[in-house]
Amino acid sequence: MNLAVIGSGYVGLVAGACLAELGHIVTLVDNDTTKINALTGGDVPIHERFLPELIARNTSAGRLSFSGSIADAVQNSSVIFIAVGTPPMDSGAPDLSYVEAVAAAVAAHVGDYKIVVEKSTVPVLTHQQIHKVMMLNGAPLDSVDIVSNPEFLREGTAVSDFLYPDRIVVGSDSQRAAAALREVYEPLTSGSYYRRTDALPGPLGFPGSARLLITSAKGAELIKHASNSFLAMKISFINAVANICEVVGADIDEVGQGIGTDSRIGVRFLRPGVGYGGSCFGKDLLAFRQVAHECGLELGLLDEVIKVNEEQKCRFVRKVRTALWTLRGKRIAALGLAFKGGTDDIRESPAIAIIQALQQEGAQIAVHDPAAMDGAKAILGSSVVYASSAYEACRGAHALLVLTDWQEFAELDLVEIRSALRHPIVIDGRNIFRCEDMRAAGFHYYSVGRPTVDIGKGQHKPGGALDASVPFKAYAKRQ
Repeated sequence: MNLAVIGSGYVGLVAGACLAELGHIVTLVDNDTTKINALTGGDVPIHERFLPELIARNTSAGRLSFSGSIADAVQNSSVIFIAVGTPPMDSGAPDLSYVEAVAAAVAAHVGDYKIVVEKSTVPVLTHQQIHKVMMLNGAPLDSVDIVSNPEFLREGTAVSDFLYPDRIVVGSDSQRAAAALREVYEPLTSGSYYRRTDALPGPLGFPGSARLLITSAKGAELIKHASNSFLAMKISFINAVANICEVVGADIDEVGQGIGTDSRIGVRFLRPGVGYGGSCFGKDLLAFRQVAHECGLELGLLDEVIKVNEEQKCRFVRKVRTALWTLRGKRIAALGLAFKGGTDDIRESPAIAIIQALQQEGAQIAVHDPAAMDGAKAILGSSVVYASSAYEACRGAHALLVLTDWQEFAELDLVEIRSALRHPIVIDGRNIFRCEDMRAAGFHYYSVGRPTVDIGKGQHKPGGALDASVPFKAYAKRQ
């Protein structure tokens, strides 16, 4: 099929590349000429596993192209996906002005029958507003059907999530439009894609075909917001339980396993940490809460989810204070800037918020992240030292913080880390290390929801008490 995807942000770029991978002819449209030229030249602007390879092979095969012309893309496509941003406004409601602008632009070029698909995350009833806007902007009556097809992509595994989905949700009040979307996703639902010799590898245990759920448009719009709100709730819940574990001396790993092995609950999203971040959970929680408010309902549960998430960052900063006492003049190594491992996305990253809180108390921070360093410079500027490796960040530091769950960090040489640090103190906000390994390596180790590993007095490296008087740049030389 000939498809158009309007918006080359995170969702649009992944969706466009994956739809082309399924064999469709896809035109990816954006009004940013610089971005279109970069994509055409093979420059992929986001860090996402498999995405560069997917774009390269489908552009070379002629299935994926990039354009700045909505007119050409609409006229040459039977299905048009809207994948533009819906950032939150001060009220918490999403800003739908970009969706409206695209709907109006598409309407101006509709000739024969077209299907317009909401891929952006939007509140319930948005499909009605899109249809209304298109009619007001010249689309012929009954020339357009609007479909809600929410995405459930996790950054870092977005390509795999698209091609090996838990479910594909298609919300349509038109049988004709639903049939067209069935055809779009047929290579996944029939399993034919997975039998290809060049298919990208998928997760273990995938059943061999994708499940398709056909719902009403309203139902699909609600499914997206409700799903993300529930996942955020699971994260805040396990963090709240982890905090209780810390107070009473229990181990959240044991408690989480006991909870997660209940088939009604499941183990996913039950890992404690410094809180959720990224462009989805926080925004979608606020939007869902606003939807409820407009319906005359109050979802106080969502307020508590948000409150716990914010408090989790504050608790981590207090943990750093507990380990170091005063922070002014202390050099601290911070591993991780992205909101999660596997991505370069720093939007709403707990790591950034924690670093900024520590800076306000006078700490001097050396940071390292495998992918997010360039993006972080737009926020942190020159206020931190950007280290080329985790070991360089640790050199001469009073303590090491783990803020993002990159696999590379879990595989660090603990002996070399201990040698690089001024004091053997690690505060792990992602529980990437095992307590017994940290004890064996001689660290004072603080994690989330687990007992503190205290190696006792007399096991520090030479250098004695924490010394805040040593100039920041002198640590490496002194080491």
